[in-house]
Amino acid sequence: MMEQTVFTPSQVGQYIKSFMDRDRVLSGILVRGEVSNYKLYPSRHHYFTLKDAEGALRCVMFRGDAASLRFRPQNGMQVVAAGRITVFPRDGQYQLYCSRLIPEGAGDLHLAFEQLKEKLFREGLFDQNRKKPLPAYPERIALVTSPAGAAVRDMIRILGARWPSAGVYVLPVRVQGEGAAEEIAAAIDWANWQRVADLIITGRGGGSMEELWAFNEEIVARAIARSRIPVISAVGHEPDVTIADFAADLRAATPSNAAELAVPDQAELYAWLRAAAPRLGRGLERTLSQRRRDLQRLADSRPFSQPGGLFRERRMQLDYQAERMAGALRRILAGQRQRQGRLAAALDAMSPLKVLSRGYAIAADEQGNVLTSVKGICPGDALTVRLIDGTVNCRAEERKEQEWLQRKS
Repeated sequence: MMEQTVFTPSQVGQYIKSFMDRDRVLSGILVRGEVSNYKLYPSRHHYFTLKDAEGALRCVMFRGDAASLRFRPQNGMQVVAAGRITVFPRDGQYQLYCSRLIPEGAGDLHLAFEQLKEKLFREGLFDQNRKKPLPAYPERIALVTSPAGAAVRDMIRILGARWPSAGVYVLPVRVQGEGAAEEIAAAIDWANWQRVADLIITGRGGGSMEELWAFNEEIVARAIARSRIPVISAVGHEPDVTIADFAADLRAATPSNAAELAVPDQAELYAWLRAAAPRLGRGLERTLSQRRRDLQRLADSRPFSQPGGLFRERRMQLDYQAERMAGALRRILAGQRQRQGRLAAALDAMSPLKVLSRGYAIAADEQGNVLTSVKGICPGDALTVRLIDGTVNCRAEERKEQEWLQRKS
């Protein structure tokens, strides 16, 4: 009897993995299913499950492969996943190592466009109250576009023909391919930082959705939205719509249309001025005639025709006011004198000297206290008696109270 080989779990896993890795179908397979249990880890690896009505398949998409994703997978989304199926030896579970993920029924670019559009819309980046008005007569215009395309030549030609007084500055950037979105955003930020223009036009000529994709990148939309200088978005042809169009202050159907919207037409302005010149002349003549009549009316008015009469009237008014003020002052002084006389008479009537002049005297003790009663005075006390013309020092010999006061007490 032959001895049977005994394997460890890890050896079994490695064997199955090597077997599956050699399988041509499993090494390059496409799987259609519904995304569930989707998780994006801090490592930027994507983990999810593809399921249908009868089964499920665990999937992982590592950071390097996920960098090419233009949309964000979501639970419930129908997708087609490309990759290889093998076993993870540590837990013995087979799973799909996804290298590409394609949304079912719509391209990944279209899905990424709708997802970013919805995200920025919820943030309010497209609100009308954020839109800035364009300058009516711009003096400097910055073109953020490719310096080699037909679009920049068309814009320069149209701007020069319509409004040659405006300075046009081309800020050269790539408009497609890797890094193009970063260059466009950086050019818009630089134009704001340096204040090189009072209007920015950014865009390019027509192309496929892939070729126009730089203007659908979030970095460009945010640069346009934070620009303090008004921005016109002019990408592709009229049917083409990009995220930049929603974020810009104005969308132009084409780069040529952007140049037309950016500046007035000097020929139309000159024609309007020529047509308005007669009206302006008539209006000016009416204004001058009215001003002449106003001037004549002022010249005929009394202050200008008879300035001396005006001065005499003012002098009379001044004399009248002075007389009124003097009369009022005299009345006030007379009233004050009468009041002073009444107060002086009242004060004189209450004066102690007035009482003394009628034969009365004021007695005081040795301390100078005025005596109003015989009580408290004893025979022999020294007293001072004040009369109208002096004082008398004397001494009490006897105290005698009034009889009616004694009976009352």
